Amino acid sequence: MNPTDTTQLYRKTKKVLWQEYPGTARSLCALNFDSAYQLLVATILSAQCTDERVNLVTPKLFSRFGTPLKTSKADIGEIEKIIKSTGFYHVKSENILKMSKELVYNYNKEVPSEMDTLVKLPGVGRKTANVVLSVWFDKPGLPVDTHVLRVSNRIGLIQTKDPVKAELSLNKIVAPKDRGAFSIKLILHGRTTCSARKPKCDECKMKNFCLKINVGKA
Repeated sequence: MNPTDTTQLYRKTKKVLWQEYPGTARSLCALNFDSAYQLLVATILSAQCTDERVNLVTPKLFSRFGTPLKTSKADIGEIEKIIKSTGFYHVKSENILKMSKELVYNYNKEVPSEMDTLVKLPGVGRKTANVVLSVWFDKPGLPVDTHVLRVSNRIGLIQTKDPVKAELSLNKIVAPKDRGAFSIKLILHGRTTCSARKPKCDECKMKNFCLKINVGKA
């Protein structure tokens, strides 16, 4: 597919997503948070875990450790006990504690607002950084998770299973101001309609141009 075709496909996709899932990146974000720091922690917890489960854990976590300073002084065992149900709690607790100390000692207790700096923090990869950039700072950021990968490939917007390559490919066709919202709307579409095992193709508003339906290659 040439760049022109991909751009046209994106425009059709965007039209459907903006009609079906109105809202901004922040308003559509399923995680609960009151600060950039809390969003960062919640996003770290969301790895291999549902947003619903994270939201059950964070009220208690943030009531005890809702700021970098408070968390930096925490006992890791207490953090582990609170977040255990999110899975991989040993690694997540260690990353949250180290990340918080890093913010306290090197960033004046503030979450950085640049990709290059965010990904240097313990436990923070491009996906997590893009969530914080787009949802909290309203900056260009396109988080790529399994839903974004699956739906984008099925539609025909990308042809890669690599998250970083997918992000860079999508960035070429998605306007910077739309990247965060585009990602979250794709995630919502993946959860409600374009599921992994039983996609509801007959109900999908993209069925007239989706590559999976019309060509059967995705």
